[in-house]
Amino acid sequence: MKLKILVGTMTSTANYVAQAIQMDCADLVSDIEVELMDGLQASVFDLKADQDALYLICTSTYGVGDVPDNARMLYDSLDVEPRYLGHVRYGVIALGDRTYAQTFCFGGKKFDARLQGLGAQRIGEIWCHDASSGTLPENEGAAWCREWLAQALSEATATA
Repeated sequence: MKLKILVGTMTSTANYVAQAIQMDCADLVSDIEVELMDGLQASVFDLKADQDALYLICTSTYGVGDVPDNARMLYDSLDVEPRYLGHVRYGVIALGDRTYAQTFCFGGKKFDARLQGLGAQRIGEIWCHDASSGTLPENEGAAWCREWLAQALSEATATA
């Protein structure tokens, strides 16, 4: 099984979270790929017939509840080039700041809504990190991901 972490970020925080997951979760999944969303299109979710992958959207929120600039092309392509994504199993790490309560973690929530609208299957709940909490998203994100991966791997073996 492969874990592909797609990173949407403006300040590299989401990338730091993804790298922490890559290091901390290697004992659960040996093939973990971190990829910035820069220039990606909806085709990133196309799988080869022999490939079994989990996707993790790890993204911050920017502006007034928007996806980061580097994630815009991928996010828009899911609307412009809609395709059925029933084979996609994914999770979401959403980074935000509760002082912006009306748009808290909307970057991740928007990706989740768009993926579900195309038939993708989210595993577990969206994990939201609050930048104003004073905790490190890298530590908490890696801990959350260990639990999420255990659930995802358990579901994968149950359906195999």
